[in-house]
Amino acid sequence: MNSGLIFVILAGLTAFDRAPAKPSADLIILNAHIVTMDVKHPTATATGIQGGRIVWVGETAEARERFPETRAMDLHGAAVLPGIIDAHTHLVELGKSLLRLNLKDVATAQEAVERVKQRVSSAAPNAWILGWGWDEGRWASHYPDNQALSAASPDNPVYLVGLHTFAAWANKRALQLAGITKDTKDPANGRILRDAKSGEPTGVLLNHAQDLVEKQIPPMTLEQTRQALELAAHECIRYGLTSVHEAKVSSIEVDAFRELIRENRMPLRVYAMLDGADTSLVSQWLQRGPEIDPNHQLTIRAFKLFADGALGSRGAALLAPYSDAPQSRGTFTTTQPEVYDLTRKSLQRGFQVCTHAIGDAANRMVLDAYARALSAVPQAHDPRLRIEHAQVLSPEDMPRFAKLRIIPSMQPVHATSDMGWAEQRLGPQRITGAYAWRSLLQTGVHLPLSSDFPGETLNPFYGIYAAITRQDPQGNPPGGWLPEQRLTLEEALRGYTVEAAYAEFEEQAKGSIEPGKLADFIVISQDIKNLPAKEILAIQVLKTFVGGKLVYDADANR
Repeated sequence: MNSGLIFVILAGLTAFDRAPAKPSADLIILNAHIVTMDVKHPTATATGIQGGRIVWVGETAEARERFPETRAMDLHGAAVLPGIIDAHTHLVELGKSLLRLNLKDVATAQEAVERVKQRVSSAAPNAWILGWGWDEGRWASHYPDNQALSAASPDNPVYLVGLHTFAAWANKRALQLAGITKDTKDPANGRILRDAKSGEPTGVLLNHAQDLVEKQIPPMTLEQTRQALELAAHECIRYGLTSVHEAKVSSIEVDAFRELIRENRMPLRVYAMLDGADTSLVSQWLQRGPEIDPNHQLTIRAFKLFADGALGSRGAALLAPYSDAPQSRGTFTTTQPEVYDLTRKSLQRGFQVCTHAIGDAANRMVLDAYARALSAVPQAHDPRLRIEHAQVLSPEDMPRFAKLRIIPSMQPVHATSDMGWAEQRLGPQRITGAYAWRSLLQTGVHLPLSSDFPGETLNPFYGIYAAITRQDPQGNPPGGWLPEQRLTLEEALRGYTVEAAYAEFEEQAKGSIEPGKLADFIVISQDIKNLPAKEILAIQVLKTFVGGKLVYDADANR
């Protein structure tokens, strides 16, 4: 063979070696209507998956040519979205609510008492009757006493936590076990409601006063925690959630998550915010540093704090008195020095801080504390500090979020749940700075959205509907409540996908359907981009995929 021919062959082989190889796939999705949330390629009809990640996105005809031997799933025109990322959740509370007495839909105290009476009839002697879900916001103007509750359960202690966990209702037996009498002083950052005439405790406990009774309740075991988390996780994937940001995680919950993941029984991806009020837990994790899971199943790199209580129970800390309770400005539950101290230490160790703040005074306090900490640790790289809820804001504080690069993590359904009474609490002027998603977004912030379940529904399509309409599911009020704060459908979808991914430092790994990202996506019953707003509420999740694995199939669960 002559030297010229040898050169041509070798050159050809070298060129072949340099040519980009076509991606291989172990599954292709065909004939779908894919909303990718990738601004460069917003729609597609097919995608290829390999090893739990997206390797290719395009059109069905090209997919058949590229992957002729690959296992295919034909969706026959069904719609596909990136997996929903709920940026503020309480999995263990959801699990407990599935195991405990559920009072979420009760309209009156008497109805709740009847349910307690039924539960007592089958309870063991002296066993605690635990429940959850009565609406402390709606009932705040006429909180019940414990007479009927105590009559229904004279021997079994009863403890019923409110919908948003900022108030609880206990019977006389529970108060006795906690040693609560007319002489018991209100604890710091808490309040024991009392009869106006006798001074006796009514049984309603606000904020940290709940701790007095909760100390008497046997703590959940590791196995009970595992059971609650697993139940909740399976409920989540049924509604299309593939990742959650779990707020206020305890040490036992970390252990439970790890065990469930090790046993392949946790289908969700979890971004954990450790309980910032647990000083021992905080000290332990500040020493060891963040734990960032390369498999994206359980990442621990945030602390959760509470600056105040809830607006409904008048525990939110306000700059001026409540319009419907002029004697009160609410309650701070953590001081500014405490928020600053943990934030400074967290920035030094690479942790994010996520602080619950509802009232305008609480939000200002947290903004001030964060600003001080950011100045004290200028070397902190991309800290992404968060304020959870950012519910009531003074107009002059809104631009500070973007200026300080602080993330407001907000919940659309809070607005539509609270709109019946929120203006009574705040008055006509202050209400314009409440639930102000549009005003914040216009300043240039990242805006992750979430449910805060189980206080609200975990169905993300209810949150999307609330975000774009500011109406309840019945379409009230006409035109929407404070409609200037509505989001577009695109903005709402971004809040539950790419923006939520950003809030957990995962925008390179999830939140959209594009090559290189995790194959987390859902198949839904209707094309959300071409629906009247009201019909979004009827969307059903048909399939949920996490890492390319089918973890929920509606057909198999019928």
